[in-house]
Amino acid sequence: MSDTLRDQLLGLGFKAPTPERQPARKPGAGGNQASAKADASRPGQRRPDGKPSPGKPQARGDARTRGRGKPTSREDIDLAKAYAIRAQKEKDERIAAEKQKQEEARLRREARARLATLLEGKALNHADADIARHFEYGGKIKRIYVTAEQLRALNAGELGVAQLNGRYLLVTAAVLAEAEAVFAPSVALRVDPDAPAGDDPYADPMYQVPDDLVW
Repeated sequence: MSDTLRDQLLGLGFKAPTPERQPARKPGAGGNQASAKADASRPGQRRPDGKPSPGKPQARGDARTRGRGKPTSREDIDLAKAYAIRAQKEKDERIAAEKQKQEEARLRREARARLATLLEGKALNHADADIARHFEYGGKIKRIYVTAEQLRALNAGELGVAQLNGRYLLVTAAVLAEAEAVFAPSVALRVDPDAPAGDDPYADPMYQVPDDLVW
């Protein structure tokens, strides 16, 4: 409206229209604040203070290194494989050794059982024997009581001594050979009559063992 027309209307009694006033908004309030927060929360956007907003990293980087630090080298992988192979090998060796040990124990039990059956009723020990015949067995000095006739036959190799469950049995040379075939460690004394006398110092019945010797 031109000034002339405005003046004419005012002269006729019309009032000039009053412009509508908009309510003032506080900075950062309402939708602008929510919008600012939304924008600040977007990855890669900057917050009002100028700092980058948290969220996804600005640089994606290599997928192999994210969350794991330094990348694994080929040398590290080969070393880990070598350790794993060695650990598995040691485990297999322990299992094999334990199985072998159990198998040997089983064979010994079976051999002793057969030996007991073989020697049953074949021992020649006399309850009234009073001559101590000493011999070395298992690194210790042992003894068995025999008669004079048995001592002669024992020193001539006609008799022998077999060990069974901690007992020492006087048996014939033939039975001793069978016992050796079943379980070799059972042979406690076998005299070779052709061997030098010094090889068996305990053959002499007059040989005395010191009283302080541990049997």
